[in-house]
Amino acid sequence: MALLTDLLEGLADLPQPAVLAVTGGLTLAECTIGVGFIAPGESALLLAATTATTVPRFVVMWLVVSLCAIAGDSIGYFLGRRYGDRLRDSKVVRKLGQEHWDRAGALLRRRGAWAVFFARFMPVVRTLVPASAGASRLEYRRFLPASIAGAMGWSALHIGIGSAAGASAKMIESTFNGAMWVLMGVAAVVGLVVFLRRRNRRRAQVRPRELEEV
Repeated sequence: MALLTDLLEGLADLPQPAVLAVTGGLTLAECTIGVGFIAPGESALLLAATTATTVPRFVVMWLVVSLCAIAGDSIGYFLGRRYGDRLRDSKVVRKLGQEHWDRAGALLRRRGAWAVFFARFMPVVRTLVPASAGASRLEYRRFLPASIAGAMGWSALHIGIGSAAGASAKMIESTFNGAMWVLMGVAAVVGLVVFLRRRNRRRAQVRPRELEEV
């Protein structure tokens, strides 16, 4: 547990602009078609969010991550608009799984622009829905508001989880350290009691023998 909190404290000591730049860049890549397969944007966001220990830091990270997620969605949308359903047979989509592309298309047909919002919270599919939306000719003026709402909600949720996890790790370590001192104290008392009882038993056994000899 101490190793984890040392890691979190080391991350917190890094320059905040650097943390934001790396987190934003990975989020942008994760939200762009296919790149999310190799860019750990969500994991990086959860880890970076442990540094959001104040309200200003939380808000700044939320804005940066939201903007990068929206930009990634828009890149995916315009790629889909440019290349259409040919993307389904691309190497990237085949690697991700063409069934995810089909699932994204089916979701868009059922939900329209709402699919863009809901897909934000769905692993893998969220990286394909923007491109699929572009390929299906969903109007950008309908796509963008859904992308903004989804990105802002998704980033707020994950930053909140990461921030709470970082605080919990430190609290658990503090509690654990305090509990260790209590356990050590209890062990010392138990050891002393056992020692005194054994000594008293030996004395009780010695006294009858002394009386017999007399």
